[in-house]
Amino acid sequence: MADPTMSPPTQSQPNVATSTTLRRQHHLNLENLAPSPSSSEHVNRLVNSNHYISPSRPIYSDRFIPCRSSSNFALFNISMPSQSATAGSSPGDGGKEDNPSAYAALLRNALFGPQTPDKKDWGTGAARRNIFRYKTETRQSMHSPFPFGFDGLSGPGVSNVAIKAPRKVSRSPYKVLDAPALHDDFYLNLVDWSSHNVLAVGLGTCVYLWNACSSKVTKLCDLGNDDGVCSVGWAHRGTHLAVGTSNGKVQIWDASCCKRIRAMEGHRLRVGALAWSSSMLSSGSRDKSILQRDIRAQEDFVSKLSGHKSEVCGLKWSYDNRELASGGNDNRLFVWNQHSTQPVLKYCEHTAAVKAIAWSPHLHGLLASGGGTADRCIRFWNTTTNSHLSCMDTGSQVCNLVWSKNVNELVSTHGYSQNQIIVWRYPTMSKLATLTGHTFRVLYLAISPDGQTIVTGAGDETLRFWNVFPSPKSQNTESEIGASSLGRTTIR
Repeated sequence: MADPTMSPPTQSQPNVATSTTLRRQHHLNLENLAPSPSSSEHVNRLVNSNHYISPSRPIYSDRFIPCRSSSNFALFNISMPSQSATAGSSPGDGGKEDNPSAYAALLRNALFGPQTPDKKDWGTGAARRNIFRYKTETRQSMHSPFPFGFDGLSGPGVSNVAIKAPRKVSRSPYKVLDAPALHDDFYLNLVDWSSHNVLAVGLGTCVYLWNACSSKVTKLCDLGNDDGVCSVGWAHRGTHLAVGTSNGKVQIWDASCCKRIRAMEGHRLRVGALAWSSSMLSSGSRDKSILQRDIRAQEDFVSKLSGHKSEVCGLKWSYDNRELASGGNDNRLFVWNQHSTQPVLKYCEHTAAVKAIAWSPHLHGLLASGGGTADRCIRFWNTTTNSHLSCMDTGSQVCNLVWSKNVNELVSTHGYSQNQIIVWRYPTMSKLATLTGHTFRVLYLAISPDGQTIVTGAGDETLRFWNVFPSPKSQNTESEIGASSLGRTTIR
């Protein structure tokens, strides 16, 4: 009987033969690889991969130790430490260039400034300072390209950004003209300055022209005892002057020959506001309407704009002649386009009559407006986005506004109760100058064609000329006007 613990010989013999065959095949494969040097080297690399160093590949570490001999220490106003400076270092440093003292000096000066004492000096009474103390010598501009206090031109820690001094504006008028019968009426516009440097002034029933180059005075017209001058307005080009009358008429005069070209009707009451746009003339009246007149057409007016509920006292076309702004005694500011008979924009924030209107020559769609005695505010509008930008309470009645063509500044004239003239810088609305001299409210304002001089008129029957803006060529130089030029003349 067979032993059950013994495996049958017929099952074990095939396994032994198979194992022997695999060993022989594997041995033959190793023997075939053994003669090749590259194969044995590859095996050695796999076995001793941690100890193998490639002769063609550099060794990289996780630390970068810079060579300070090539560092640009002059950029930070730091010189390399000398041998004497490194003498106090530890014996292990050996005065080498890679000792930590140079890096410590660089880091200390970059963070705390070049005047910060070394750590070893903090204990001495003469050099003891608080490193967190504010130091004006290390104050830097936020826009400086050198953030660590050295700009390569000035001393260490001192910014060379030049601070522009405020422009000086003369506080006295350089010329005063007597203007008898200049009405003290908030709703009239009796002064305008032409592109040919001629000033037109409405005095009672007459219009006078004053040539700023020759100081010659010319009487343009006399409307008679039954009429009066309520507004004057020069065309942007040429010598045509529009005159609005108390009878509701608008007359066009050629100032070069003192001849009336035509008279246009349409309003029932006085015409206190005029505004030119190329050959188009807009007139605003106490009858609450605005008439658009084309002086090339035979008709007295081509369209009528209705919207105001009280007298129209302010009119201004934008510089691109696309928008007309109107202000009225109804405390409303309206904006019209070239083809509308109803206002496209309505602003009702003012709480008094809106006579002062000015378009910015620097930014398209920027409009400024001023309110009367109960309002006293200058407001800024963006007519492109139909938004209210800002408001400035001036403290007194705003009678007129004009924007400088040379710089981003504007002038406002005031009535109750300051009777002053203020030059503003936009958009900060900081005051550059406050001019006084008129004893009545400053109701009239015009600017010279070169954009440097303004003329103001008041119920004290005087016209005063002020140099407030720089010239267009040199905006940083102040116009010097000698005291000897101050004079007083009568327009008549």
